Amino acid sequence: MPKLYDCDISGSCYKIRLFMSILGVAYDAVPVDFVKKEHKSARYLALNPFGEIPIFEDGDLRLRDAQAILVYLARKYDKSDTWFPNDAAAQGKIAQWLSTGGGEVMNAAGARLVKVLNYPLDLAKLHAGANRVFKIMDDHLADREFLELGHATIGDIACMPYTALAGEGGIDLAPYRNVLSWIERIKRLPGFIPMPGIATAS
Repeated sequence: MPKLYDCDISGSCYKIRLFMSILGVAYDAVPVDFVKKEHKSARYLALNPFGEIPIFEDGDLRLRDAQAILVYLARKYDKSDTWFPNDAAAQGKIAQWLSTGGGEVMNAAGARLVKVLNYPLDLAKLHAGANRVFKIMDDHLADREFLELGHATIGDIACMPYTALAGEGGIDLAPYRNVLSWIERIKRLPGFIPMPGIATAS
């Protein structure tokens, strides 16, 4: 059975929990105390030298990075072949948003670390970066329900958690009405599960 080194308040870990719930993949969870920086301990550095979570194991395979794990789960467990289709153009379109979810959207994650855990980061710079990407996403979603292909993909899963948690970092999503509607659509997907800070559909 797959194993997830997990933290309930981590949006990156939540991406994996959410996607496995949608796919109906059973797994074992190993709790990691992010607040006490357990992921920086020697034990976890031996599993992931980058000192980050999630860490995912499936048999002899060990993966780090939420976006890489999403790709693996989609290719191995998605029998519908819709979340990361076996098509070059579709994969390229989705990969753009995987990069965004692990890149620009993480400005919102950083702002949350400042507000919630008092990390010594540049909050103004993080807010500017987050608002820039949310405006781009909002414009992109003006004429579509999901980021690509007309249906939910792992690109949506990669970008949604830290977008939905932006308020915890002091970022107001009210100006981004298309983004807010997109979050609600994701919440209505079969298999959706909440996390602290992300409730079920309103």
